[in-house]
Amino acid sequence: MNWEQLLSLKRQGDTLKRLRLEQDETRIGFEVDYDRIIFSSSFRSLQDKTQVIPFSKTSFVHTRLTHSLEVSVVGRSLGRVVGKKLIEKYPYLKQTYGFLSNDFGAIVAAASLAHDIGNPPFGHSGEMAIGDFFKNGEGIGFKESLSDQQYEDLCNFEGNANGFKIISENKAGIKGGLRLSYATLGAFTKYPRKSVLDKKSGHIKDKKYGFFHSQNTFFDEVANELGMVDSNGEYMRHPLAYLVEAADDICYTLIDFEDGINLGWISEEYALEFLIRLVKDSIDTKKYNSLKHKTDRVAYLRALSVNTLINDTVKIFLANEEKILNGQFTKTLLSESVFKAQMKDIIDISVRKVYNSKEVIEKELKGYQVIHKLLSVFIKASVNNQSDNTTALDDLVLSSLPQAYIHKDGNLYDQLLDISCFVASLTDGNALEWYNKIS
Repeated sequence: MNWEQLLSLKRQGDTLKRLRLEQDETRIGFEVDYDRIIFSSSFRSLQDKTQVIPFSKTSFVHTRLTHSLEVSVVGRSLGRVVGKKLIEKYPYLKQTYGFLSNDFGAIVAAASLAHDIGNPPFGHSGEMAIGDFFKNGEGIGFKESLSDQQYEDLCNFEGNANGFKIISENKAGIKGGLRLSYATLGAFTKYPRKSVLDKKSGHIKDKKYGFFHSQNTFFDEVANELGMVDSNGEYMRHPLAYLVEAADDICYTLIDFEDGINLGWISEEYALEFLIRLVKDSIDTKKYNSLKHKTDRVAYLRALSVNTLINDTVKIFLANEEKILNGQFTKTLLSESVFKAQMKDIIDISVRKVYNSKEVIEKELKGYQVIHKLLSVFIKASVNNQSDNTTALDDLVLSSLPQAYIHKDGNLYDQLLDISCFVASLTDGNALEWYNKIS
């Protein structure tokens, strides 16, 4: 892979080549990507989607929206610092093509902003609930009518793939969805593979899948434009996807921990014990001791910790840039961090005290029940509509669904995937409201 190709400004449907040198400096193409995401309805819905703690009414707790905004801020910093070093290393990127360090920051910020845009309600349990419906629930009856990849798309429903669908598919007459630059689409795709693997791999890019069967052709176009295809015809991960992943890792590690402390589920003493190991070289003890409120003290330690991990991530990326470009760096960046033991300790206590708390598990189980019910009712209505054999409930459901999700003559896979994606698009509150109405 090479940087000039990886930074492609091309958008779906373009007939002429977009050049960085011709961009308006007041609003460069990659910044347009960020704007389009933040003004989209799919992004706005994240304000009522669970990060970790469903249905929380406290302002302390992060939603998918606040989490995504914070990840984008960290991602922008990572991209700019890395971009500055790469422009110094490869001056032709600026001299010949006009790229600046802010371009790297804008790409990573936009991809980071959108990284959770396809996630269902009720946190990661929402993904599992959709998959369980097709793997063990009523949806198992469709298995024989679908290809292996189509069925796997549903049984292992993936928020990352749904996100790629949202930001790239034709919708409401707009060709290419949000029509983001291919560079941003590449950086967004942490897992550049389909749901069925031809062979197993220990590479981090193959941990999950990044696009549905319905997006196979378009992703191939994006990957070829960016030069993300190796000599064996296999997809490689866009280098900036490593920074998007690191920004997410930094935020969920530290901020879920912070939420747990602010809710009183984790003792503040743990903040001192675990975070101090990350900030011992940068903490101003006089300033820390002057802070009177727990939330301020924890926020101060978190801010220093974020900065520490940003600096460490940049070092790891630059030290491994050649391997990353060659598709040979098989781990996450932070798995090579000098602070990985400290991060593991923080995650372990968050798992025990937050992710596995009674409150979180009870609400995740409620989410399972809600999602199964909605899928059952919506899919029956959609399938019955194909044969003009709808019930009164089906008609009521169909009249309430957006037209984009109603297939009168569509194939079964498209029907099932689009209904699953509609359920995934609901906020926690919307899903619960639908459930109560139907019940």
